Amino acid sequence: MPMYAALAVGLGLGAVLLTLPSGDFHLEEWGFAKRLVLCVAAGVSVLVLVQLHRLLFRPLELLRTPEDVGYIAEDGRSKARAANDARRRRKVGELPPVYPNGWYRVLDSHMLGRGEVRSAYILGQQLVVFRGHDGKAHVLDAYCPHLGANLAVGGRVLGNCIECPFHGWQYRGSDGKCEKIPYSDKVPEFAQVRRWPSCEVNQQVLVWFHCDGLEPQWSVPEQPEVANGQWVYRGRTEHFINCHIQEIPENGADIAHLGHLHTPGLPSGVDLRYINSKTWEFVRHDWKVEWDPEPEPNGHCSQMRVNHSLTLFGCRLPLLDLRVVARQVGPGVVFLRFDHSFLGRGLMMHCVTPVEPLLQCVTHTMFYQRNIPAVVPKFILKGESIQFERDVMIWNNKMYISKPLLVKEDAAVRRHRRWFSQFYSQNSPRLEYRRDALDF
Repeated sequence: MPMYAALAVGLGLGAVLLTLPSGDFHLEEWGFAKRLVLCVAAGVSVLVLVQLHRLLFRPLELLRTPEDVGYIAEDGRSKARAANDARRRRKVGELPPVYPNGWYRVLDSHMLGRGEVRSAYILGQQLVVFRGHDGKAHVLDAYCPHLGANLAVGGRVLGNCIECPFHGWQYRGSDGKCEKIPYSDKVPEFAQVRRWPSCEVNQQVLVWFHCDGLEPQWSVPEQPEVANGQWVYRGRTEHFINCHIQEIPENGADIAHLGHLHTPGLPSGVDLRYINSKTWEFVRHDWKVEWDPEPEPNGHCSQMRVNHSLTLFGCRLPLLDLRVVARQVGPGVVFLRFDHSFLGRGLMMHCVTPVEPLLQCVTHTMFYQRNIPAVVPKFILKGESIQFERDVMIWNNKMYISKPLLVKEDAAVRRHRRWFSQFYSQNSPRLEYRRDALDF
Protein backbone atom coordinates (compact mmCIF):
# COMPACT_ATOMS: atom_id res chain seq x y z
CA MET A 1 0.00 0.00 0.00
CA PRO A 2 2.74 2.61 0.74
CA MET A 3 4.16 1.87 -2.71
CA TYR A 4 0.86 2.70 -4.40
CA ALA A 5 0.45 5.79 -2.24
CA ALA A 6 3.90 7.05 -3.28
CA LEU A 7 3.09 6.44 -6.93
CA ALA A 8 -0.20 8.31 -6.56
CA VAL A 9 1.57 11.28 -4.93
CA GLY A 10 4.14 11.44 -7.71
CA LEU A 11 1.53 11.21 -10.43
CA GLY A 12 -0.51 13.85 -8.62
CA LEU A 13 2.43 16.23 -8.58
CA GLY A 14 2.97 15.61 -12.27
CA ALA A 15 -0.73 16.12 -12.96
CA VAL A 16 -0.52 19.55 -11.36
CA LEU A 17 2.08 20.48 -13.96
CA LEU A 18 -0.32 19.41 -16.69
CA THR A 19 -2.94 21.88 -15.50
CA LEU A 20 -0.68 24.89 -14.84
CA PRO A 21 -0.46 27.68 -17.43
CA SER A 22 2.56 27.26 -19.65
CA GLY A 23 4.10 30.57 -18.68
CA ASP A 24 4.32 29.73 -14.98
CA PHE A 25 7.23 27.35 -15.57
CA HIS A 26 8.35 28.56 -18.98
CA LEU A 27 6.81 25.51 -20.59
CA GLU A 28 5.60 27.35 -23.67
CA GLU A 29 7.46 24.95 -25.93
CA TRP A 30 6.31 21.83 -24.05
CA GLY A 31 3.41 20.03 -25.64
CA PHE A 32 0.87 17.87 -23.84
CA ALA A 33 2.83 14.67 -24.57
CA LYS A 34 5.99 16.04 -22.97
CA ARG A 35 4.07 17.15 -19.92
CA LEU A 36 2.54 13.68 -19.65
CA VAL A 37 6.02 12.16 -19.72
CA LEU A 38 7.03 14.59 -16.96
CA CYS A 39 4.00 13.48 -14.93
CA VAL A 40 4.95 9.80 -15.20
CA ALA A 41 8.61 10.58 -14.45
CA ALA A 42 7.60 12.43 -11.28
CA GLY A 43 5.54 9.43 -10.13
CA VAL A 44 8.31 6.95 -10.83
CA SER A 45 10.89 9.18 -9.09
CA VAL A 46 8.84 9.38 -5.91
CA LEU A 47 8.31 5.61 -6.03
CA VAL A 48 12.04 4.99 -6.41
CA LEU A 49 12.82 7.31 -3.49
CA VAL A 50 10.29 5.54 -1.26
CA GLN A 51 11.67 2.13 -2.16
CA LEU A 52 15.22 3.35 -1.54
CA HIS A 53 14.24 4.73 1.86
CA ARG A 54 12.59 1.40 2.74
CA LEU A 55 15.69 -0.53 1.69
CA LEU A 56 18.17 1.64 3.58
CA PHE A 57 16.31 2.63 6.72
CA ARG A 58 13.12 0.66 7.43
CA PRO A 59 13.14 -2.76 9.14
CA LEU A 60 12.30 -5.84 7.05
CA GLU A 61 8.88 -7.28 7.91
CA LEU A 62 8.20 -10.62 6.22
CA LEU A 63 5.05 -12.26 7.60
CA ARG A 64 3.86 -15.52 6.02
CA THR A 65 0.44 -17.13 6.42
CA PRO A 66 0.12 -20.90 7.13
CA GLU A 67 -0.50 -21.75 3.46
CA ASP A 68 2.07 -19.38 1.94
CA VAL A 69 5.09 -21.68 2.21
CA GLY A 70 5.78 -25.39 2.06
CA TYR A 71 2.98 -26.73 -0.12
CA ILE A 72 2.69 -27.49 -3.83
CA ALA A 73 -0.53 -26.22 -5.43
CA GLU A 74 -1.17 -28.29 -8.56
CA ASP A 75 -4.10 -28.95 -10.90
CA GLY A 76 -5.46 -25.44 -10.42
CA ARG A 77 -5.88 -25.76 -6.67
CA SER A 78 -5.39 -22.74 -4.44
CA LYS A 79 -2.55 -22.67 -1.90
CA ALA A 80 -5.10 -22.90 0.93
CA ARG A 81 -6.68 -26.03 -0.53
CA ALA A 82 -3.28 -27.63 -1.18
CA ALA A 83 -2.32 -26.96 2.45
CA ASN A 84 -5.59 -28.37 3.80
CA ASP A 85 -5.29 -31.48 1.62
CA ALA A 86 -1.71 -32.09 2.75
CA ARG A 87 -2.62 -31.69 6.43
CA ARG A 88 -5.58 -34.01 6.11
CA ARG A 89 -3.73 -36.79 4.27
CA ARG A 90 -0.43 -36.72 6.11
CA LYS A 91 0.42 -39.50 8.53
CA VAL A 92 1.70 -37.78 11.67
CA GLY A 93 3.42 -40.74 13.35
CA GLU A 94 3.79 -41.59 17.04
CA LEU A 95 4.25 -38.16 18.56
CA PRO A 96 5.86 -36.98 21.80
CA PRO A 97 3.75 -34.71 24.04
CA VAL A 98 2.69 -31.64 22.09
CA TYR A 99 3.42 -28.83 24.58
CA PRO A 100 6.86 -28.99 26.25
CA ASN A 101 7.42 -27.07 29.49
CA GLY A 102 9.22 -23.77 28.95
CA TRP A 103 9.13 -20.11 27.95
CA TYR A 104 7.36 -19.03 24.75
CA ARG A 105 7.18 -15.73 22.89
CA VAL A 106 3.74 -14.12 22.77
CA LEU A 107 4.52 -10.87 20.95
CA ASP A 108 7.16 -8.17 20.53
CA SER A 109 7.21 -5.30 23.02
CA HIS A 110 6.58 -2.62 20.38
CA MET A 111 3.27 -4.30 19.51
CA LEU A 112 1.85 -3.51 22.97
CA GLY A 113 1.66 0.15 23.93
CA ARG A 114 0.82 1.48 27.39
CA GLY A 115 -2.88 0.89 28.06
CA GLU A 116 -3.31 -1.36 25.01
CA VAL A 117 -4.96 -4.80 24.85
CA ARG A 118 -4.04 -7.65 22.49
CA SER A 119 -5.52 -11.09 21.86
CA ALA A 120 -3.19 -14.09 21.66
CA TYR A 121 -3.88 -17.73 20.85
CA ILE A 122 -1.03 -20.03 21.87
CA LEU A 123 -0.70 -23.50 23.38
CA GLY A 124 -4.33 -24.12 22.44
CA GLN A 125 -5.46 -21.33 24.79
CA GLN A 126 -7.08 -17.96 24.20
CA LEU A 127 -5.19 -15.29 26.17
CA VAL A 128 -5.45 -11.57 26.77
CA VAL A 129 -2.24 -9.53 26.85
CA PHE A 130 -2.32 -5.96 28.12
CA ARG A 131 0.06 -3.30 29.36
CA GLY A 132 -0.94 -1.48 32.54
CA HIS A 133 -0.49 2.23 32.99
CA ASP A 134 2.63 1.48 35.04
CA GLY A 135 4.18 0.07 31.83
CA LYS A 136 4.18 -3.60 32.89
CA ALA A 137 2.81 -6.28 30.54
CA HIS A 138 0.40 -8.91 31.88
CA VAL A 139 -0.99 -12.16 30.44
CA LEU A 140 -4.27 -13.69 31.64
CA ASP A 141 -6.77 -16.26 30.43
CA ALA A 142 -9.06 -14.43 28.03
CA TYR A 143 -12.47 -15.59 29.24
CA CYS A 144 -14.23 -13.81 32.10
CA PRO A 145 -15.42 -16.41 34.67
CA HIS A 146 -18.63 -14.43 35.19
CA LEU A 147 -20.44 -15.14 31.90
CA GLY A 148 -17.60 -15.96 29.53
CA ALA A 149 -16.90 -12.73 27.68
CA ASN A 150 -13.53 -12.49 25.94
CA LEU A 151 -11.50 -9.84 27.77
CA ALA A 152 -9.36 -9.28 24.66
CA VAL A 153 -12.35 -8.28 22.53
CA GLY A 154 -13.48 -4.88 23.74
CA GLY A 155 -11.80 -5.04 27.14
CA ARG A 156 -10.02 -1.90 28.31
CA VAL A 157 -7.18 -1.14 30.68
CA LEU A 158 -8.01 0.73 33.87
CA GLY A 159 -4.88 1.41 35.89
CA ASN A 160 -3.23 -2.01 36.02
CA CYS A 161 -6.45 -3.96 35.60
CA ILE A 162 -8.35 -5.26 32.58
CA GLU A 163 -12.06 -4.45 32.48
CA CYS A 164 -14.52 -6.96 31.06
CA PRO A 165 -16.46 -5.45 28.13
CA PHE A 166 -19.67 -7.30 29.15
CA HIS A 167 -20.38 -6.22 32.76
CA GLY A 168 -17.35 -4.15 33.76
CA TRP A 169 -15.69 -6.61 36.16
CA GLN A 170 -12.07 -5.57 36.69
CA TYR A 171 -9.19 -8.09 37.02
CA ARG A 172 -5.71 -7.26 38.28
CA GLY A 173 -2.87 -8.11 35.93
CA SER A 174 -0.54 -9.00 38.81
CA ASP A 175 -2.55 -11.99 40.06
CA GLY A 176 -5.79 -12.20 38.03
CA LYS A 177 -8.03 -11.47 41.03
CA CYS A 178 -11.22 -9.50 40.52
CA GLU A 179 -10.78 -6.09 42.10
CA LYS A 180 -14.14 -4.49 41.39
CA ILE A 181 -17.67 -5.39 40.32
CA PRO A 182 -19.35 -2.05 39.49
CA TYR A 183 -22.88 -3.11 40.53
CA SER A 184 -21.95 -5.16 43.64
CA ASP A 185 -20.67 -4.14 47.05
CA LYS A 186 -18.77 -7.40 47.53
CA VAL A 187 -16.30 -9.23 45.34
CA PRO A 188 -16.17 -13.02 45.92
CA GLU A 189 -12.76 -14.23 47.09
CA PHE A 190 -12.67 -16.88 44.38
CA ALA A 191 -13.45 -14.43 41.55
CA GLN A 192 -10.33 -14.44 39.39
CA VAL A 193 -8.89 -15.49 36.05
CA ARG A 194 -5.73 -17.50 35.56
CA ARG A 195 -2.56 -15.42 35.47
CA TRP A 196 0.22 -16.77 33.27
CA PRO A 197 3.78 -16.26 34.55
CA SER A 198 5.32 -13.83 32.09
CA CYS A 199 8.43 -11.75 31.54
CA GLU A 200 9.47 -8.96 29.20
CA VAL A 201 13.06 -9.27 28.07
CA ASN A 202 14.98 -8.53 24.84
CA GLN A 203 12.00 -6.47 23.65
CA GLN A 204 9.68 -9.48 23.74
CA VAL A 205 6.82 -10.59 26.01
CA LEU A 206 7.06 -14.29 26.90
CA VAL A 207 4.92 -16.66 28.97
CA TRP A 208 5.87 -19.71 30.99
CA PHE A 209 4.01 -22.99 30.46
CA HIS A 210 4.22 -26.03 32.70
CA CYS A 211 1.68 -28.82 32.47
CA ASP A 212 1.65 -29.23 36.28
CA GLY A 213 1.41 -25.52 36.98
CA LEU A 214 4.93 -25.24 38.39
CA GLU A 215 6.58 -21.82 38.53
CA PRO A 216 9.43 -20.99 36.10
CA GLN A 217 12.49 -23.23 36.56
CA TRP A 218 14.87 -20.99 34.62
CA SER A 219 14.87 -17.48 33.20
CA VAL A 220 15.37 -16.14 29.67
CA PRO A 221 18.77 -14.41 29.63
CA GLU A 222 18.87 -10.73 28.80
CA GLN A 223 21.06 -9.85 25.84
CA PRO A 224 23.11 -6.83 26.99
CA GLU A 225 23.62 -5.28 23.54
CA VAL A 226 19.84 -5.26 22.98
CA ALA A 227 19.09 -3.94 26.47
CA ASN A 228 21.56 -1.04 26.28
CA GLY A 229 20.64 -0.07 22.71
CA GLN A 230 23.97 -0.92 21.07
CA TRP A 231 22.12 -3.28 18.73
CA VAL A 232 18.89 -2.00 17.17
CA TYR A 233 15.86 -3.68 15.67
CA ARG A 234 16.29 -4.43 11.95
CA GLY A 235 13.30 -6.63 11.16
CA ARG A 236 11.28 -9.77 11.74
CA THR A 237 10.02 -12.78 9.79
CA GLU A 238 7.09 -14.95 10.81
CA HIS A 239 6.14 -18.41 9.57
CA PHE A 240 3.46 -20.91 10.56
CA ILE A 241 4.55 -24.54 10.33
CA ASN A 242 2.43 -27.67 10.45
CA CYS A 243 4.55 -30.08 12.45
CA HIS A 244 5.41 -31.14 15.99
CA ILE A 245 7.44 -28.53 17.87
CA GLN A 246 10.37 -30.91 18.47
CA GLU A 247 11.01 -31.25 14.73
CA ILE A 248 12.15 -27.62 14.48
CA PRO A 249 14.96 -27.44 17.09
CA GLU A 250 16.05 -30.95 16.14
CA ASN A 251 17.28 -29.44 12.87
CA GLY A 252 20.20 -27.95 14.80
CA ALA A 253 21.51 -31.41 15.59
CA ASP A 254 20.72 -32.83 12.14
CA ILE A 255 24.07 -31.84 10.71
CA ALA A 256 23.81 -34.03 7.59
CA HIS A 257 20.80 -32.18 6.19
CA LEU A 258 22.79 -28.95 5.88
CA GLY A 259 25.05 -30.41 3.22
CA HIS A 260 22.09 -31.55 1.13
CA LEU A 261 19.25 -29.09 1.67
CA HIS A 262 21.15 -25.87 2.36
CA THR A 263 24.17 -26.13 0.07
CA PRO A 264 22.44 -24.71 -3.05
CA GLY A 265 22.77 -20.92 -3.27
CA LEU A 266 20.03 -18.49 -2.29
CA PRO A 267 19.10 -17.68 -5.94
CA SER A 268 17.90 -21.31 -6.21
CA GLY A 269 14.87 -20.32 -4.14
CA VAL A 270 12.79 -22.40 -1.72
CA ASP A 271 10.90 -24.90 -3.91
CA LEU A 272 12.66 -28.22 -3.30
CA ARG A 273 11.86 -29.37 -6.83
CA TYR A 274 14.16 -26.74 -8.31
CA ILE A 275 16.86 -25.83 -5.76
CA ASN A 276 19.37 -28.12 -7.48
CA SER A 277 18.88 -26.48 -10.87
CA LYS A 278 22.10 -26.23 -12.88
CA THR A 279 21.32 -22.59 -13.57
CA TRP A 280 22.52 -21.56 -10.11
CA GLU A 281 24.95 -24.34 -9.25
CA PHE A 282 27.89 -21.91 -9.43
CA VAL A 283 26.75 -20.49 -6.03
CA ARG A 284 27.25 -22.90 -3.12
CA HIS A 285 27.13 -22.71 0.67
CA ASP A 286 29.51 -24.76 2.82
CA TRP A 287 28.73 -25.60 6.45
CA LYS A 288 30.77 -26.89 9.35
CA VAL A 289 28.54 -27.52 12.37
CA GLU A 290 28.78 -28.90 15.91
CA TRP A 291 25.94 -29.39 18.39
CA ASP A 292 26.27 -30.08 22.14
CA PRO A 293 24.14 -29.69 25.26
CA GLU A 294 25.49 -27.43 27.99
CA PRO A 295 26.50 -28.82 31.41
CA GLU A 296 24.60 -28.03 34.62
CA PRO A 297 23.39 -25.64 35.91
CA ASN A 298 22.49 -24.81 32.30
CA GLY A 299 21.27 -28.25 31.34
CA HIS A 300 18.20 -26.66 29.76
CA CYS A 301 20.49 -25.00 27.18
CA SER A 302 22.36 -26.30 24.15
CA GLN A 303 24.70 -24.79 21.56
CA MET A 304 25.11 -25.14 17.83
CA ARG A 305 28.35 -23.68 16.43
CA VAL A 306 28.29 -22.89 12.72
CA ASN A 307 31.08 -21.86 10.36
CA HIS A 308 29.63 -20.82 7.01
CA SER A 309 31.49 -20.04 3.78
CA LEU A 310 30.34 -19.14 0.29
CA THR A 311 31.86 -20.37 -2.97
CA LEU A 312 31.36 -18.74 -6.35
CA PHE A 313 32.37 -20.78 -9.42
CA GLY A 314 34.29 -23.06 -7.07
CA CYS A 315 36.27 -20.22 -5.45
CA ARG A 316 35.75 -19.53 -1.77
CA LEU A 317 35.07 -15.91 -0.81
CA PRO A 318 36.80 -15.45 2.58
CA LEU A 319 35.32 -11.96 3.01
CA LEU A 320 31.87 -13.55 3.36
CA ASP A 321 32.85 -16.23 5.91
CA LEU A 322 30.39 -16.09 8.78
CA ARG A 323 30.58 -17.55 12.28
CA VAL A 324 27.33 -18.15 14.17
CA VAL A 325 26.77 -19.46 17.70
CA ALA A 326 23.16 -20.55 18.27
CA ARG A 327 22.28 -21.00 21.94
CA GLN A 328 18.96 -22.65 22.63
CA VAL A 329 17.29 -21.86 25.96
CA GLY A 330 14.52 -24.35 26.65
CA PRO A 331 12.24 -25.64 23.88
CA GLY A 332 11.13 -22.32 22.41
CA VAL A 333 13.91 -19.69 22.39
CA VAL A 334 17.20 -19.60 20.44
CA PHE A 335 19.77 -16.79 20.29
CA LEU A 336 21.87 -16.75 17.11
CA ARG A 337 24.90 -14.47 17.44
CA PHE A 338 26.66 -13.31 14.28
CA ASP A 339 30.30 -12.28 14.32
CA HIS A 340 31.92 -11.02 11.12
CA SER A 341 35.14 -9.05 10.69
CA PHE A 342 33.67 -6.87 7.93
CA LEU A 343 29.87 -7.08 8.20
CA GLY A 344 29.77 -6.52 11.97
CA ARG A 345 27.98 -8.26 14.83
CA GLY A 346 24.36 -8.92 15.59
CA LEU A 347 21.73 -11.16 17.11
CA MET A 348 18.82 -13.06 15.64
CA MET A 349 16.20 -14.36 18.08
CA HIS A 350 14.55 -17.53 16.81
CA CYS A 351 11.34 -18.25 18.74
CA VAL A 352 9.05 -21.26 18.34
CA THR A 353 5.59 -20.97 19.93
CA PRO A 354 3.00 -23.76 19.69
CA VAL A 355 -0.32 -22.40 18.48
CA GLU A 356 -2.03 -25.80 18.42
CA PRO A 357 -0.64 -29.34 18.79
CA LEU A 358 0.62 -29.45 15.19
CA LEU A 359 0.88 -25.76 14.33
CA GLN A 360 3.94 -23.72 15.33
CA CYS A 361 4.51 -19.97 14.96
CA VAL A 362 8.20 -19.31 14.29
CA THR A 363 9.65 -15.80 14.35
CA HIS A 364 13.15 -14.55 13.57
CA THR A 365 13.82 -11.11 15.04
CA MET A 366 17.01 -9.31 14.03
CA PHE A 367 19.06 -6.86 16.10
CA TYR A 368 22.29 -5.47 14.68
CA GLN A 369 25.00 -2.92 15.33
CA ARG A 370 23.62 0.60 15.02
CA ASN A 371 26.58 1.79 12.91
CA ILE A 372 26.17 -0.93 10.26
CA PRO A 373 23.88 0.01 7.31
CA ALA A 374 20.45 -1.56 7.71
CA VAL A 375 20.73 -3.27 4.33
CA VAL A 376 23.35 -5.68 5.77
CA PRO A 377 21.25 -7.27 8.55
CA LYS A 378 18.19 -7.17 6.31
CA PHE A 379 20.06 -9.19 3.69
CA ILE A 380 21.13 -11.71 6.35
CA LEU A 381 17.53 -11.95 7.61
CA LYS A 382 16.20 -12.45 4.09
CA GLY A 383 18.84 -15.11 3.39
CA GLU A 384 17.92 -16.90 6.60
CA SER A 385 14.27 -16.79 5.56
CA ILE A 386 15.04 -18.46 2.21
CA GLN A 387 17.03 -21.23 3.86
CA PHE A 388 14.37 -21.64 6.56
CA GLU A 389 11.54 -21.95 4.04
CA ARG A 390 13.30 -24.94 2.51
CA ASP A 391 13.02 -26.61 5.91
CA VAL A 392 9.37 -25.55 6.14
CA MET A 393 8.58 -27.50 2.97
CA ILE A 394 10.08 -30.59 4.62
CA TRP A 395 8.34 -30.10 7.99
CA ASN A 396 4.91 -29.40 6.49
CA ASN A 397 4.87 -32.71 4.67
CA LYS A 398 6.90 -35.15 6.79
CA MET A 399 5.93 -37.77 9.32
CA TYR A 400 7.46 -37.84 12.80
CA ILE A 401 9.34 -41.10 13.33
CA SER A 402 9.78 -41.92 17.01
CA LYS A 403 12.36 -44.66 16.33
CA PRO A 404 14.31 -43.38 13.32
CA LEU A 405 16.79 -45.42 11.30
CA LEU A 406 20.05 -43.61 12.06
CA VAL A 407 23.66 -44.18 11.06
CA LYS A 408 26.65 -43.30 13.23
CA GLU A 409 26.99 -39.89 11.58
CA ASP A 410 23.49 -39.07 12.92
CA ALA A 411 24.56 -39.50 16.56
CA ALA A 412 23.78 -35.86 17.39
CA VAL A 413 20.11 -36.39 16.51
CA ARG A 414 19.85 -39.14 19.12
CA ARG A 415 21.61 -36.97 21.70
CA HIS A 416 19.31 -34.05 20.92
CA ARG A 417 16.22 -36.18 21.49
CA ARG A 418 17.54 -37.27 24.88
CA TRP A 419 18.28 -33.64 25.77
CA PHE A 420 14.88 -32.37 24.59
CA SER A 421 12.98 -35.04 26.56
CA GLN A 422 13.68 -33.11 29.80
CA PHE A 423 10.97 -30.61 28.78
CA TYR A 424 8.23 -33.26 28.99
CA SER A 425 6.53 -34.38 32.19
CA GLN A 426 4.30 -37.32 32.97
CA ASN A 427 1.24 -35.11 32.58
CA SER A 428 2.36 -33.32 29.41
CA PRO A 429 -0.60 -33.20 26.98
CA ARG A 430 -0.60 -35.58 24.04
CA LEU A 431 -2.40 -35.79 20.72
CA GLU A 432 -4.63 -38.83 20.32
CA TYR A 433 -6.59 -40.47 17.52
CA ARG A 434 -10.32 -40.60 18.14
CA ARG A 435 -12.95 -41.68 15.61
CA ASP A 436 -10.59 -41.25 12.64
CA ALA A 437 -9.91 -37.63 13.60
CA LEU A 438 -7.22 -35.78 15.46
CA ASP A 439 -8.71 -34.63 18.74
CA PHE A 440 -6.70 -32.93 21.43
